[in-house]
Amino acid sequence: MSTAAEVTLNTNYLHVEIPLPPILSNLDPIPENIGLAGVLTGLKDNQTTGRFLDQKYELTETYVPEGEDPLVAAKALLATSPYLILNAPAEVQMAIADLPEAQGALIFNTSSGSISLRDGECRTNLLHTLPSDAMRTDALAQVFVKKRWTDLVMITGTHPQDVAYAQAVRQSLTKFGLDLAGEKEWAFDADMRRNASQEVPLFTQDFGDYDAMILADELHDFGRYVLYNTWEARPVTGSEGLSAVTWSPVIEQWGAAQLQSRFEKANDRQMTSVDYAAWAAMRTLGEAVTRTNAADPETLRNYILSDAFELAGFKGRPLTYRDWNGQLRQPIAIVHPRALVAQAPLDGFLHQVNELDSLGLDRPESTCEAFQ
Repeated sequence: MSTAAEVTLNTNYLHVEIPLPPILSNLDPIPENIGLAGVLTGLKDNQTTGRFLDQKYELTETYVPEGEDPLVAAKALLATSPYLILNAPAEVQMAIADLPEAQGALIFNTSSGSISLRDGECRTNLLHTLPSDAMRTDALAQVFVKKRWTDLVMITGTHPQDVAYAQAVRQSLTKFGLDLAGEKEWAFDADMRRNASQEVPLFTQDFGDYDAMILADELHDFGRYVLYNTWEARPVTGSEGLSAVTWSPVIEQWGAAQLQSRFEKANDRQMTSVDYAAWAAMRTLGEAVTRTNAADPETLRNYILSDAFELAGFKGRPLTYRDWNGQLRQPIAIVHPRALVAQAPLDGFLHQVNELDSLGLDRPESTCEAFQ
């Protein structure tokens, strides 16, 4: 009686360090192993399953310091394996995906919410386990509609991430029949740790009355000082306050507490959205290998993008990939720092194919042609 041959999957993880601008507070430092900790958690999960199926999983991790060329590192890694999990800016990810060595590879974006990566700048070899900015802002817009918060204002930071998030907010509000009654740019140089109670009320006074305020502060720079200091006592949403996120320590349902516990035990910290996206990338590969008993990228990619693929992601429903742009479909948590408030898509937001496609770019809206 013959047995199936042993399958070994070698995966590379590439973290490209980027300079971050100074922010007002360092209360929430970025963990040094952000992303990698999620990959390692997923690797351990894969190895646990693989022991019973004669499947082996190996990982090589590479960090590219500031100022060094990430394409050199990417080429070296792609020479050893066609599987690459990335923590890098959007423009670096596109450059890596366009390398001759990357053609036929399977690459995962775990760090960039850039809408363009899922739209006109999509790449056939690049899948996305981190939700797009549009998925998160669509989830927030559904909350506004559900709560009948129609009089909305927004404060936008000046960093590129803030500007991109603000643009996603505007597009989501339009999509769900809403608009902004007012918008201001945050460009303070003052130390808000000392002056917030004086400066923020004056800054927000001319908004007048409104239902809710949106903060576009993806670096988490000034937003914490806006809460409870606004001229009008109204809900604060967006990057701070009531937020739409990939993952949060307050998610405990659907078996999530077990994943949270395993992660915290291994890393002595809480799981972030980037960690979750990296975990999902590694688990996507593991699930595909388990179901196909193959380790070649064409077989795995075809299976991952097929209707047969499902990933148990501790979010209450199976996660699948959009076969028109490589985005992992997933519910978006609406949270505040102490609890889960809701999960989008909210009740009543329907879709003719999949309710999760009410979040982010839907097939008719997408200009991605690489997956045709």
